[in-house]
This record gives sequence, C-alpha cells and structure tokens, in this order.
Amino acid sequence: LSPVQFARSDVVEDVREALIQTRLPASRLELEITENVMLIDVDGALATMNALKELGVRLNMDDFGTGYSSLGYLRTYPFDGIKIDKRFISSMSGGGNDRAVVQAIINLGKAMGLTVTAEGVETLEQLDFLVSDQCNEVQGFYLSRPMEKQALLPLLKASHDEFPV
Repeated sequence: LSPVQFARSDVVEDVREALIQTRLPASRLELEITENVMLIDVDGALATMNALKELGVRLNMDDFGTGYSSLGYLRTYPFDGIKIDKRFISSMSGGGNDRAVVQAIINLGKAMGLTVTAEGVETLEQLDFLVSDQCNEVQGFYLSRPMEKQALLPLLKASHDEFPV
C-alpha cells in the first residue's frame, strides 16, 4: 500500500470490499506497507492499520532496514512480518557486512514473533544463505518471474499435488 492509497481512499473499506467480492479469507491476504505511509500521518496510519488488523489481514513492513526509524515502527505499529530489502540480499554474498545485516534482521524478526521475508532472491547461493539463516519466506526471480493468473493456477495445482497440506 502506498502513501497515496492511505491519503486518497478508504483503504479499510476497499480491502473489506475486495475480500467480500473474491471470498478470500482475510488471513490469506498480506498487505505490504512502506515506511513512507507512517511518516505522513502517524495517527491516521496507526488507526488504519489497526482497522485492517481487525479485518484479519496480515501487515508486513516492506523494505525493512532502509528507513531511519524502522525499529521504532516495529514496536508502534501492528505488523505481522518484515520484508528484507532486496539491496541487502543482492550484496549478501559479496563478503561484506550485508550477510551479517541480513542475519541480524532475521534474528530480530524472530525475536519479535514476526514472519521474515527476503525479497529479491536471484541466485541459489542467496537462497542457500537464507535457508541456513532460517529465513521464513523468500521471493524473487530465482523462484519465479511474475506471472498471469492463468499460468499461476496450474503451478499451484501441481505444487499442491506434489506437497499436499
């Protein structure tokens, strides 16, 4: 969700209506919120996020680690998860401190009971690091390029047949 969506529309009503129309269980919907949303209207953002949580949707802080006060937001706002910015993931195998930063974010998220997602995974080496560091979720081109719904449904069916829940 962008700051514009928070400022110009009734996000809660839009989400409620989308859930009703699609019959998607609210617990299956994860909304990603950038730090800029919280910088514009602190009280309004908190009220909107609490109302979204009341609907039952999950809230994730997108691009965690790039803002100057992300840690404070984790304590103030009702987030369910954090997404590690792809810039940390892309340079993680370069031998610098980025791997340590990624490990620290994963540990912080786990300590706070948050789901940690790494975005921008593009290589097997990155995936191996994240698996060994016990990151909860990954996303990126290494796993799949974005695809249309028509291509996704057969993939989900094949995945369910291979790994039934």
